[in-house]
Amino acid sequence: MNACLAIVEERFELRICIACFLALLAPVVHSQTSGRKRVGNQSDLPRFTYSLTGPASDLVQADATTFNTFAAKVKVDLDSIFRDYEIEDKATLRRLLSARLNLQQAAGENQLALETLASLLKLAEKPTDDLQQRVATKSLLQAAIETNGTSGTDFEEAFRRYFREAWDALPANVAQDTARSLLAGTAMFNSAVLIGQVKADFDPAVQKSGVLDNWDAWTLIGIRNTLKIYLPVNGAANEIMRQYIAAHNAQQADIWQAREVTFAADEKLTPVSVAIWDSGVDVSVFPGQLFSDPHPTASGNHGLAFDGTGNPSTSWLFPLVAATQREYADFLAEAKGRQDLEDGIDSLEARAAQKQAGILTSDQLRERDKLERTLYHYAHGTHVAGIAARGNPAVRLVVARFDDDVTQLPFQPTAEWARHMAADFKQMADYFRTRNVRVVNMSWNNDPQEFETWLSNTGAGADPTERKRRAAEIYGIWHDAVESAIRSAPNTLFVCAAGNNNRNAGFGQDVPASLHLPNLISVGAVNKTGMETSFTSYGDTVVVHANGWEVESYVPGGSRLRMSGTSMAAPNVANLAGKLIALDPSLTPVQVIDLIERGATASADGRLHLINAKSSVALLKAGK
Repeated sequence: MNACLAIVEERFELRICIACFLALLAPVVHSQTSGRKRVGNQSDLPRFTYSLTGPASDLVQADATTFNTFAAKVKVDLDSIFRDYEIEDKATLRRLLSARLNLQQAAGENQLALETLASLLKLAEKPTDDLQQRVATKSLLQAAIETNGTSGTDFEEAFRRYFREAWDALPANVAQDTARSLLAGTAMFNSAVLIGQVKADFDPAVQKSGVLDNWDAWTLIGIRNTLKIYLPVNGAANEIMRQYIAAHNAQQADIWQAREVTFAADEKLTPVSVAIWDSGVDVSVFPGQLFSDPHPTASGNHGLAFDGTGNPSTSWLFPLVAATQREYADFLAEAKGRQDLEDGIDSLEARAAQKQAGILTSDQLRERDKLERTLYHYAHGTHVAGIAARGNPAVRLVVARFDDDVTQLPFQPTAEWARHMAADFKQMADYFRTRNVRVVNMSWNNDPQEFETWLSNTGAGADPTERKRRAAEIYGIWHDAVESAIRSAPNTLFVCAAGNNNRNAGFGQDVPASLHLPNLISVGAVNKTGMETSFTSYGDTVVVHANGWEVESYVPGGSRLRMSGTSMAAPNVANLAGKLIALDPSLTPVQVIDLIERGATASADGRLHLINAKSSVALLKAGK
C-alpha cells in the first residue's frame, strides 16, 4: 500500500475525518491468565468472518433487530480475543478496544463506554492519539448520558456545550492541524458519503466471498454509529471548529525552511542517480533531471517498469484508460477544493467540492471513490519524485515502476505470482547495482493483512483460516524478495516510509519498514512545526522523521499539489541523501545514514529525530 494519507495516502482528507471519528478506544485488560496465547505480531491474532446474505451497505442501514443480531456475533468473537490472547502492543489494543467501544455505544451502554473512554486515554503514545476520543466521542457520550438519548434539541445543546469545552481545552499547537483537516472533511460529510464508502470498500469483497471479515465488521459498526449518532450533530461540530480556528489563527512556525539546503546549477556537484521505486513517474515533468541509460531495458532508457501481473511495461506512468484520463482535471480541481476548505479559502473549487458531495448519490460516490483511488495511485510516484529532486540539479531520476496497490488488482494472488514479482524485484536490484543508483526511495509498505484483503476481494475469503494461510505464504515470498533486493545492492541507500497505520511497523510486519538492514533507513512523518503526525507508524527501525504534512510537489502534467503521509516524509530524506552524495560520491550508505542521524535534532523525550539538511551538510563539509 502506498504510504500516503492525505489528499488523501489512501486517499482524501475526508478519509482522515472518517478514520478519526471511527477510531474509538477502550481500556486495556492488564491481568494475565494462564494458557493465553501471546501475540508477537499481527499474524498471531485470530481471524473471523461473518456470512452476509446481502451487501454490507444494506446491513449498515438495516433495522435495529437485524443489525443487533450481527453485532452480537461480532461481540462474541471480540470477547474471545480478550479472553484467549495476551496482547501488549498498544496500537493493536487500541484497534481491538475501539471495536469494543463501538459495540458499547451502538448498544446504548453510554456510561460503560464513558468509563472505558477514561481508561483508553492511558494508551496514547503520541499527543494526537486521543484528540478525537477526548473531544468528539466523550462529548457524544456525555450528552447521551445527560439527556438520556442520542437525538433531539436537548441532546444537541448538551453536545455543543461539551464539545466546545473539550475543544477549547486542547493545546493550540496540537489541535490546529486536526481542526482544519476535520473541518475540510466534515464539510462534505453526509450519509451518502459514508454509504458510498461502504459500497466501495466492503461490498466487493462480500459479493465475491459472501462474508465480511472481523476488521471490516468492526469498522462497519463504527460507521453505523456515525450515521445514527454523529451525523445529526455534524453541523454543530463544524460551527464550533470554525470558531476555534478563527480564535487560534496565528501562523504556525515552519521549521523546515530554515533547515533546507538548495544547490545552485553552477555548484561543483557530482551527478547522483536516485530511483523512485513507486507507481510510476511522469518523466516529462523533470527535463534535465532524468537518468538516461546507454543500455536501455525493455521499458526504455530511464529505468524499469512492470505492470500489475509482473510483466514488463513500456509506460513510465501507471496507465489510465481514456475515460479515467478525462476525469483527471476534475480530480485535481477537487483536490484543490478540499485543500482550500482546510485553509479556510472560499474558492470556486472549494464551493464545487462541497456542492458535489451534497448532491451525489451513494452509488455515484462509490464510483467516485474508486476513481479517486486510481488517480491518486497514478499521481503518487510523480509527487514523490518531485520531493526527492527538489533543490538538487545533480539528481538523475530513475524510474522503478510497479503496481503496489495490490488489494485493487482484479485477479486472485498466488504463490506463482509472488515468485514472478520476486524475479522482478531481483531485476530491479541488479539494475540499481549495475547502473550505480545511489539512492532508492520506497514510499510503500505491505503486510500480511493486505494480502488477506486482496484474497477476500477476489473471492477467496470465506474460510478465514485458509485465507490467512495463503496470505502468509504469499507475504513470505514478498518479504524475502524485498529483503533480498535491498541486500543485493549494498552500495545503494534505500529510504522507505514508515507507513500510515499509527502502529509499530515491526508488530505490523510492514515491508520494507520493519526490516533491519545496514543500507535501509525508515522515515516517520511530522508536520511543519515538527510535531509527530497522528498517522505515522513508528518502531525501532524508524530512526528519523521528516515533513510529511501537506508537502507540495508535482503531479502528472506538471501541476503542483499538497499531499500528506509518510510517502512524502521518505523522499525528503532521499532528497538529503542525494545532496550529500552529490557533494561526496565516495560516501557509503552507512556513512550517509550516519550523517543524516547525527544532523537530526531529537525531541525532548527522544522519540523523534527531525532531519536537518543544513546540519548534515555542515558535518560532511567539516569532515566530521
